[in-house]
Amino acid sequence: MVLYTSPFPNSFLSVLHSFSWGLIFPCYWFADRLVASFVPTTYEKRQRADDPCYFHALCIIITTPIYLALLVASLPFALIGFLLWSPLQSARRPYIYSRLKDKSHANGAALLSEWKAAGNGKSFCFGSANVCLLPDSLARFNNVFNTQARAKEIGRRIRNGASRPQIKIYIDSPTNTSISAASFSSLVSPQGGDSTNRTVNAGMKRTTSMEYKGDNSGSNNSEDGRDDKAGSGEPNEGEENTCIVRINGEDNGHMSDIETEIVNGQANASGTAEHSLEGDMEISKTPNHKQKDGDSGSLDSYSASRESLVKVRVGDGTVDQSTVNNKLLYKASIMKKTSVRKKKHMDETFDHEISAFFPANLDFLCLQEVFDKRAAEKLKEQLHHYFEYIVYDVGVYGCHACCSFKFVNSGLLFASRYPVMDAAYHCYPNGRGTDSLASKGALFLKVQVGSTPQDQRIVGYISCTHLQAIAGDTTVRCEQLDMLQDWLSEFRKSTSSSSTANPEELVAFDVICGDLNFDNCSSEDKLEQQHSLFTHYKDPCRIGPGEDKPWAIGTLLDPEGLYDEEVFTPDNLQKVLESEEGRKGYLVYPTSKNHGSSQKGRKASLKGNGRRIDYMLYTEEGLYLEWKVEVEEFSFITQLAGLTDHLPVAMRLMVSTGEDDP
Repeated sequence: MVLYTSPFPNSFLSVLHSFSWGLIFPCYWFADRLVASFVPTTYEKRQRADDPCYFHALCIIITTPIYLALLVASLPFALIGFLLWSPLQSARRPYIYSRLKDKSHANGAALLSEWKAAGNGKSFCFGSANVCLLPDSLARFNNVFNTQARAKEIGRRIRNGASRPQIKIYIDSPTNTSISAASFSSLVSPQGGDSTNRTVNAGMKRTTSMEYKGDNSGSNNSEDGRDDKAGSGEPNEGEENTCIVRINGEDNGHMSDIETEIVNGQANASGTAEHSLEGDMEISKTPNHKQKDGDSGSLDSYSASRESLVKVRVGDGTVDQSTVNNKLLYKASIMKKTSVRKKKHMDETFDHEISAFFPANLDFLCLQEVFDKRAAEKLKEQLHHYFEYIVYDVGVYGCHACCSFKFVNSGLLFASRYPVMDAAYHCYPNGRGTDSLASKGALFLKVQVGSTPQDQRIVGYISCTHLQAIAGDTTVRCEQLDMLQDWLSEFRKSTSSSSTANPEELVAFDVICGDLNFDNCSSEDKLEQQHSLFTHYKDPCRIGPGEDKPWAIGTLLDPEGLYDEEVFTPDNLQKVLESEEGRKGYLVYPTSKNHGSSQKGRKASLKGNGRRIDYMLYTEEGLYLEWKVEVEEFSFITQLAGLTDHLPVAMRLMVSTGEDDP
């Protein structure tokens, strides 16, 4: 299947489209600004609290006639442009595939070789987020604004979180191989000034050592890092950007009282390090993101409050403590004396947490509501510092045989570190109300993640979707889930080059990500909760229809509280969501019948832990029979605090192949 790298089949149509949109854009922009001036966010209201009461009214009185006059003047040009633009959409391709042009930073091909080195298998990390990148006037109805600046900042935060080193903790204890609620938070940020290497806080009876192996550099991974790790004798999971932590001691392996602080070490950044940090140090301070110095979500610092994905293994031997700091390079993060947010239930088979950062070594990212095309370009530019392959501007415009007129695309965006082999998009034909104006649908992708020693391709399938949003449209959403399953089955059949007798490809995973706009606790969503999709795909957060696991929390934030100081930074939002009272104040709940201006102050008993409408599903059906897929970790992420009204989610899957590859 050919991947479309441009929206039109030839340059003439592309030029004609650009010309027509150039005629439309001034009218669109003036209308957007006009509406936006009448829809203030709570942040803007608070900023104006000290201004004279007449000041804002005076501004509106002055600017409104200007916007109206310019809008009227641009209407004739917009009409001409629309007459040219509309018929061109029938020739438009359903997505744009972008690959990093700078080959020196491309590493997708190198990642494919890691499967062979992994031995027993490999883990893959998936992320999903609704980023609310609508035209500014529409975004304000969700209490977010400045779409263009938010898009750039969202991209920076995601790549900053994903490019951190991954911590692996090895515990030398025969009695305990788990991490308690109080454990390591993250790593130190190397800074100049004190060249003396200091040791770990002696408040625990363990010797520790940390060694940073590999370098992600924000966009690519170091071959040297992989070579070092391959020869080190450490367990290899194909994770090239790793910090090793070994722990041993005589206190029966209990870690519940550990609070570790690692102080500054000497920075030994190379030229590659300087390149990777160049984008992070040039933060644009928008009203939606005014971080104080040292805030973990701020990209003008190296800070990271907690490591989101920590591997726990039993190790052997002792480690020299003198190597704690001298091998930490520029990509390490500031250690804070706070308890780690990872909590593992005794009856749970995988770790789960509320994390202030996107997982280290994030492999695949699915985004929803990237509707604004200019914002999509800014977001893509930032994500390309880490992801080599991106599919964006997904959807259809104008009139189509199966759909009503579409003014905006589907809002879907997919980013990957691994090569994309095939892609397909389908538009849901049954959208209603305002949702029918957008080409909401499903994006299906096939990626290559490795190869066997017999040169069989190892592939995975990822689906990204966004369902009908209007409350009460349960029948519409169920129909869309039916179509999703049918389209996915057709996509897998049409893109498979294998046969049972001669398998050329081995399927490692099949994952569905997206905003499904229903939760698993609301009585109004019973039809969706009992849909057949959940018999074929597993939801790591779900026990059964109408019942979530006790650690699962809602992903829909109360818009009115987005700019409260208590939740305005990733760390603060993380701390709030870890308490039941905090969740009641800042999450939208299933049983809330009266959505007033704010949910804060409610003490009534609420069902569940909030509306969880953002899903990550996986299946064991249709995969290579001798392999086993298990969830290693599930995360709710607060790194986009103040930038969107949804919590991103992430899931790490381990594909186990046994002792030998097939």
